[in-house]
Amino acid sequence: MIKTSKRYQSAHEVSDLEQAYGLEEALGLLSQMAAAKFDESVELSVRLGVDSRQSNQMVRGIVNLPCGSGKKVNVVVFTDKPEEAIAAGADEAGMDELLKKVKDGWVDFDVAVATPAAMKEVRAVARILGPRGLMPNPKTGTVTDDVETAIKDIKLGGRVSYKMDRTANIGILVGKRSFTTEQLAENIKTVIDNIGQARPDTMKGRYIRTMTVSSTMSPGIKLDSALFAKY
Repeated sequence: MIKTSKRYQSAHEVSDLEQAYGLEEALGLLSQMAAAKFDESVELSVRLGVDSRQSNQMVRGIVNLPCGSGKKVNVVVFTDKPEEAIAAGADEAGMDELLKKVKDGWVDFDVAVATPAAMKEVRAVARILGPRGLMPNPKTGTVTDDVETAIKDIKLGGRVSYKMDRTANIGILVGKRSFTTEQLAENIKTVIDNIGQARPDTMKGRYIRTMTVSSTMSPGIKLDSALFAKY
């Protein structure tokens, strides 16, 4: 007989973990489950129908959560005017010394911003930043001369990245348990739309297979497919 934890048993008393629920109902059930002594993160887990062996079916992206992530975001800026970047809220800024730290393996930050003039030097660490989703990119607003605005948007906008793993699954932070149901629902709907728009052109068939929402210490609650059926 499989032994389950008291927390899992408690969660089972609140909901049927085999049933799929509408978003608001699922979040309501999550709020009723036993909470940890810290403000748990809430995560959306997505199972995709892509072929993870095909490089042209890789799914990754960046999304700005309208209600924030609840997570402190560490930002570094590659610039020849580090004082201005630090004054704007950057956690670290600079050029040569910062590049050397990265070359030595330091990647203890969430987002990297660079001015266009700095990108020639920053490309030297692309092999380190790229695989981690940290490489500055004009498409995401992280290559810009308006460093102050970029930092503020990143710090306040709940910018989070996601990347499909080898089993075609994505896990993405959508907030904290202290958030209201309305805040979590708005963030999750934004994430679903973003992932839906990232569907590979070469992919055929059903794109999003299943979704579950969970907190750090809770089991996953299945979401009704009506939420993502159009994808």
